[in-house]
Order: sequence, then C-alpha cells, then structure tokens
Amino acid sequence: MKPRSSAAHTALRIGFIALNDAAPIIVAQEHGFFKKHGLAVTLSREVGWATIRDKVIHRELDAAHALGAMLISTRLGINCLPTDCLTAFVLNTNGNCITLSEELWQRGVRDARSLRDEIVRSRHERTYVFGVVFAHSAQRILLCDWLRSGGIDPEKDVRIVIVPPPQLFRNLAAGTIDGYCVGDPWNSLAVREKIGWCPDLSPTLATGHAEKVLMVLNDFAETRADEHFALVAALAEAAALCDQPAFRPELSTLLARKEYLNVPARVIQSSLVGPFEAGHNTRFPAADFIQFHRDGANDPTEAKASWLIEGFKRNRFLPAGVTLPADLGPKTFRSDLHHLALKTAKIEINHELLHA
Repeated sequence: MKPRSSAAHTALRIGFIALNDAAPIIVAQEHGFFKKHGLAVTLSREVGWATIRDKVIHRELDAAHALGAMLISTRLGINCLPTDCLTAFVLNTNGNCITLSEELWQRGVRDARSLRDEIVRSRHERTYVFGVVFAHSAQRILLCDWLRSGGIDPEKDVRIVIVPPPQLFRNLAAGTIDGYCVGDPWNSLAVREKIGWCPDLSPTLATGHAEKVLMVLNDFAETRADEHFALVAALAEAAALCDQPAFRPELSTLLARKEYLNVPARVIQSSLVGPFEAGHNTRFPAADFIQFHRDGANDPTEAKASWLIEGFKRNRFLPAGVTLPADLGPKTFRSDLHHLALKTAKIEINHELLHA
C-alpha cells in the first residue's frame, strides 16, 4: 500500500483524556515531533471515553487517545453506530491499578479473597460499588478478573458503574464508590490523599496488555495516509523518549501542567519515576508499571487484540446477538500499517537510551 496525499493539510485535531498514558501525544506536540514530520496538530482535552468515541465517529476529531478495547466495541456497534475504525499505534502497555477505599482497609480487606469475606459479612447491609472508565475497557476486564480471583462474581456480588477517569478519585473521596480500576495518576492521587490504596497493578494483573491506542477512522487511514503515517512516526519517536528513565522527571512536570493533567508533578512521578506508592507502606518498582515503547509496546499485534477480545468473551461483555467476526482483531489492530508507517518515515530510534 502506498500512502495517498490528502487534498489539504489542515491542522489535525487529536483528543486525549487526562491520564499519564496520553504522554506520547503530549510529548509529540511539546517536543516538536509532530512538526518534524510535517504535521500541524491541535490537542483537545476531553471529559470521557464516550465523548472521545463519538467525536471520532462524527469527525469532530481526526484521531484520538483511546482505549484499545473501545475500538473493538465501536467496530461492533455496541452502544454506538457500527463504525470502521482502527489503530496503527499502541500508546502504552500496562499502566492500570486496582484502588480500594480506606474504609475497606479498616474493615480488614487486603486482597481479593479478603474482599470476598467482607462482601459475605455485609451482604444484608450494603452492596459494594466499583468504578471503571468504560463498559468495554481493559480496566473492566482487569477488575472483573481480579474479583473472580478472590471468588467474587462481578455480575452478582458487587455493582460496577462507569465513571470518567478524572471523576473516579472524587467519587471515592465522596464515598459513592468503594474502589476502581484506572490508569494513573488517579490511583497515586488517592494514595497521596489517603483515601485509597492499591492491592494490585498491571504488571501482576496482566503484564503487557495493550492499554491506550491512537484511534482513527478507516477512511482517514486510507484517504489521508500520508498524515496518518506521519502521526505514527511522530508518536513512535515521542514514545521512545517517554520510556527513557532520565526523561521521566521532566515528563512528570510536563504532564502536570494545567492544560494537560492538572495534578501535582510529585503525584505523577509515583508511577513514572517511582517507587510506586501503593499505600500503607507498600511500594513497587515503577520500571514496568507503564511501558510506552519498550518490548514492542507500540506494535498493534493480533495478540494484543486477542487479549481484549478474549476478555470480552470471558467476562460476558457482549450483548445478546452480537457476534465476533473472525478477522476482528487484525482488521482493528493494524500491525501492517504500523510497520509501513515506520518504514515510510525512515525514523531512527536509539533503543540503547531506553536502558540508560
């Protein structure tokens, strides 16, 4: 496939949510990687994933920071118009946490098994409520799998609600939810403010799972292929920079800015620089908490799509009557376009810097 030139090179509109894993997009803008590859880009901070999805579908955004799982549900038309969309770039792997309320800690909860014991004890008093960012998301897969590991039925024993990422912390503080699964900084902020703690995180929940991706419509990738390839190339260079340990403190300061995440840099540093503070004197190394480029993170392989699709099946996320096409994964996660974009751009990334 050869890239086709677009008729006009207007500024591309790219949406993002206030999360650490928007870093490659923000760095590509702030450090000139978009400009280097001939792109003018306007970034738009959005309030939630449904807004991101709908704005891409209705062409109010040309591309977006998106949940990998959301591409699959969008293509299937679950809670939206069926829309042909794809990704040629995975923005990060890992990066999520389970966060529970301080009240649950005081009640003796330490893990999924002891949470089950607490649910059994209080069954006639209350139903525990947990938040995830989107109905079809890696976060919901991770939360449901974690609950089941402790003998908890996510469909019967608890209630799971959908809350935009920046609102999860506020709802936990207000006591309207008892825990959540989300990307940082919203876990680290809960720990810092002593309203929550983290019993488990991505590297142990499902290491290497695809989290956020660059979402575009199929026709954008086809009719504006030169711009699409330039986006992938710019993000590849930005993601490589984001994974350099020496850059992580600067990255934390950049993401903290008001127009991006608008939280203190020291909170963002917990999961980017480390050690990751999980609460109650528990710490984890930050090196593998989130990966922006290492270990083939950016390649949208069929295996990455398959993990999400199997999570849909395992946790019964599919509405009755919805069938999964056999080629859903490779049509949505386009490794071929990823490699073609990098080859076309002839970019060079110094991988040795990632281990400096």
